[in-house]
Amino acid sequence: MSPGVKQTGSQKFESGHQDVVHDVTMDYYGKRIATCSADRTIKLFGLSASDTPTLLASLTGHEGPVWQVAWANPKFGSMLASCSYDRRVIIWREGQQENEWSQVQVFEEHEASVNSISWAPHELGLCLACGSSDGSITVFTGREDGSWDKTKIDQAHQVGVTAVSWAPASAPGSLVGQPSDPIQKLVSGGCDNTAKVWKFYNGFWKLDCFPPLQMHTDWVRDVAWAPNLGLPKSTIASCSQDGKVVIWTQGKEGDKWEGKILNDFKTPVWRVNWSLTGNILAVADGNNSVTLWKEAVDGDWNQVTTVQ
Repeated sequence: MSPGVKQTGSQKFESGHQDVVHDVTMDYYGKRIATCSADRTIKLFGLSASDTPTLLASLTGHEGPVWQVAWANPKFGSMLASCSYDRRVIIWREGQQENEWSQVQVFEEHEASVNSISWAPHELGLCLACGSSDGSITVFTGREDGSWDKTKIDQAHQVGVTAVSWAPASAPGSLVGQPSDPIQKLVSGGCDNTAKVWKFYNGFWKLDCFPPLQMHTDWVRDVAWAPNLGLPKSTIASCSQDGKVVIWTQGKEGDKWEGKILNDFKTPVWRVNWSLTGNILAVADGNNSVTLWKEAVDGDWNQVTTVQ
């Protein structure tokens, strides 16, 4: 372990899944965890400071491995989305009875595995982006009457989409309470070794980076757009089967994206995730380790913590 790198503890618990766990995500308040697995199920756990997580519910409905789960913002109620190899995306809602969940919507728009889902910032409404192995990205927007509108990016990545992540709704450098029109952008990663930025403009999604962001030499496994509250730039992290994590930055709208390698982990890197303030990046790699990274004043990224 490098000098100055702290080791932080972690709590392990038995998930009860019968196969590989593909995703773990915490709700907005940090009170519940959702997990999903190749065993086709989703499990919800309650968290408390003292006890091990307690199983609250098991959700069944997918007919293949479940790749990701995502909590909606609580302003829309207690809702969860899931995506699967079975080509479907399911929206789940908690009922009047606590921990009683039901399917409120099943999307079957894609022709191959749906690999990634991401809820938009709540300022954009109830809006879910879905990336699929069929090469396309679909964005579903919920209406007050319960119906859903659909927009689609065909052939976003020709060999398949592996990851999607929304941009913050506010422009870089914006402060709390500063009025502005919300921005509709997202970033995607794919099996073509690139990440691409998309912008919703006049009713259509258009590519917003020329050329695509290309520094990886193998599949991009995950992308994550950083929160930018008070920060003067836009930042995206991408990670790849090639073992590298790249940090992409853009000074202002229309500027070229600049890429910088954070680290070569010498093993596939599966997931990247930003802290709420956007200044710490968590990286999960093929050695079953999670490391936390922070940008120094000189622009270099330093490992600050390893999670055991």
